[in-house]
Amino acid sequence: MRVTFLGTAGSWPTKDRNASAIAADLESELVLLDCGEGTQRQLFSSSESFMRVRRIFLTHFHGDHFLGLPGLIQSMCLNNREGPLDIYGPADAKDIVDRVLHLGYFTLRFPVTVHALNPGENLGFEGYTVRTEVADHPVPSLAYRLEEGAKRGRFDAGKAHGLGVRGPDFRRLEAGEPVTIGGQKIHPEDVMGPPRAGRSIVYSGDSAPSERIGKLATKSTVFIHEATTSQEIEAEANKWGHSSARQAATLARDAEVGELFLTHFSSRYKDPEPLEAEARAVFPASRAARDLMEHLVRTS
Repeated sequence: MRVTFLGTAGSWPTKDRNASAIAADLESELVLLDCGEGTQRQLFSSSESFMRVRRIFLTHFHGDHFLGLPGLIQSMCLNNREGPLDIYGPADAKDIVDRVLHLGYFTLRFPVTVHALNPGENLGFEGYTVRTEVADHPVPSLAYRLEEGAKRGRFDAGKAHGLGVRGPDFRRLEAGEPVTIGGQKIHPEDVMGPPRAGRSIVYSGDSAPSERIGKLATKSTVFIHEATTSQEIEAEANKWGHSSARQAATLARDAEVGELFLTHFSSRYKDPEPLEAEARAVFPASRAARDLMEHLVRTS
């Protein structure tokens, strides 16, 4: 599982930051979280292929989060895509995306299905699930949690030794094969610890600090939260449905997440380093995302 930050700007792009978009490579498929203007060009600069995108989850319909859709879809058509594309978003998704699909003159050559979601919905896909929650923003907005299925427990070498396992039989058990020791058949599950939770990514989209998003993020592996401003002007940011770096870090700390990545920086901040420092003072495992940064999401 790998996350690529395609755009980390706030309400409009800057020369160093593209509008909001994140690619989540789940191995089985590539998923986009938001699709701001210029997303397809950022994909060309990344290690991901825009033709692999299978699903797009939009947090809301402010332009900096969805205006990359027309160009991306039309480029897919020009490159002879045939496989389906599913687009998910808040209650107004079908109306707005339908308008996007009819912009300009082009022939839609593959099936596009739009899904309007409600907060609290759970979706199941091959190998992972997606859960939604309402975000605190002036327009209909969702936060998302992507989570793998449970993982096999860790190999318990001490337990295997106790059962008489030696040499190459270790490798066979670790590879999932049963072995026979002294006439007794030993199965991999006999020497494995309890199943472990799958890796998870939670994305806030645009939101003022929200207890609901905090609960959605509980014990997530990676928490991606907007940090539009510093704490000096957070009260003003909150009025517009945005958060400070300090507030994002407080949510991450209280939710006991593995790592926090900050994004959606106001153009007033030429370098997000002060926002990163502000967050780390509250939650040390905080990082300011930068355009085209890649992060491998590791199992805890």
